[in-house]
Amino acid sequence: MSYELAPFADLNLTEPLLALLVEEHEETTRSACERLLSYYRNDEEASVGAGGAVTWRAAQAAGLPDRLTRPIDGAPPKEIVIENDIGWRIQTVVDYVAGRDVAFVSRARDPQMAQTIGEVIEALFEANGSTGWLQEAVLLGAVYGHVDLLLRVEEMPRRESKTQAGLEALLNVVRSMRLEVVERPRGFALLNPTDYRRIDAYIIHHERWLNDVEGGGFLSRVGSWLKRSRIESPPRRATTTVTEIISATHRQVYEDEQLVLSEPNPLGFIPVAHVQHQRRPFEYSGLGEVEPLIPLQDELNTRLSDRANRVTLQSFKMYLGRGIEGFGERPVGPGQMWITENPEASIETFGGDAESPSEENHIREVREALDKISAVTPLAAGLIRAKVGTLSSENAMRISLLGILSKTLRLRQLYGRGLSDLCSMVLSALDQSGWLRTEPCDRCVEALWAPPIPQDESRVLADALVKRDLGVPSEVILAELGYGDRPRAQPQPGR
Repeated sequence: MSYELAPFADLNLTEPLLALLVEEHEETTRSACERLLSYYRNDEEASVGAGGAVTWRAAQAAGLPDRLTRPIDGAPPKEIVIENDIGWRIQTVVDYVAGRDVAFVSRARDPQMAQTIGEVIEALFEANGSTGWLQEAVLLGAVYGHVDLLLRVEEMPRRESKTQAGLEALLNVVRSMRLEVVERPRGFALLNPTDYRRIDAYIIHHERWLNDVEGGGFLSRVGSWLKRSRIESPPRRATTTVTEIISATHRQVYEDEQLVLSEPNPLGFIPVAHVQHQRRPFEYSGLGEVEPLIPLQDELNTRLSDRANRVTLQSFKMYLGRGIEGFGERPVGPGQMWITENPEASIETFGGDAESPSEENHIREVREALDKISAVTPLAAGLIRAKVGTLSSENAMRISLLGILSKTLRLRQLYGRGLSDLCSMVLSALDQSGWLRTEPCDRCVEALWAPPIPQDESRVLADALVKRDLGVPSEVILAELGYGDRPRAQPQPGR
């Protein structure tokens, strides 16, 4: 490798250190992340066997024991049953955390400034996918353990005038900003040696597809196509390896180890908001939803496969005929008769499915363990099994969903903090470029989340009456009830 790392000399980022970080990321982090993603998606992989037969195998089958995946010579293949409990649990978490639109409230002291900031943040998220972008971030964080939110402002022009810009021009500049979700396999941080919470530099290393085919220029590709019979492998789409280094003062981009961009960082800070899905003390990386569930998922798939094989062997009755000629040549069925003169002839019945209470109990206990570890029960996904008794519908639902609601609240706090940090970076970039002058104390933006479960209509109306008695404007109350346009949230006193 050949890197020109002089702009990062103050961080002690040398070429051997960068090469070591990239190697560790490729060999350790990326392989671990591929395993987590495969358990979440459970994609089927094709394999070609003897005679060119193509067989498909689910990704989670890699966790099954050899007695199921490697049958003995001459024995028929065992039945494999894969029930992806990890996938639907993660999707349920994403639906509860980010299934509805998120509103943003500015805590700026000036009401007019707070309204302008609210419109700026709303335009920013609408231009970058709004709820879909947030769902993508929560999903990747749930799979890999953490996610990094990157702000890109390369195309933002600088405003030379000292006066405030017009609102429409300001919103157009904000819409040119790009919010990028950097997943764990693609990006990693160079942490401060004395504080693991501080990022000295952020490195993005990945392969990017090109609109080209490997094998040289156009004429050489035409020649290879004309001589296709001599090609040992089919043509593949060309790729390039991209390495991007971002510090508080500089930014570099390499393609196939060649420097293609080197420029100062005008922001003066690293525009990355780090979000841990679940906290890990004294570590930069977080804990996701997949990793704790893998052992139990393997156990569940193993027991389901064992039960399927047992049912296959015992579902049908078998008959043992003695002293009857041609018994094996004629099928057993209703009205079928055999005639023999052998007084010792007999037909013995055996087989048939039988109950296995220990097996069923074990599978049920594994599912309950998955529920406890993930805090996501089948009820949260819409399967009604809980006994709600005589409680009201809303209270019964909250009690039955206590685990997922607590998880939702915790995750919304973590991702809300990341969104607030990202909004603060946006306002700081606009202030430095002259488009929207703000003070650091005015850059606090809070994310407001919608209730994760439907609320009781009578309780909502009672709360509206209380708000009216407290002096909340009638138009605001009517808008919250859905009888008018929802006004923009106004700043409130600090907590």
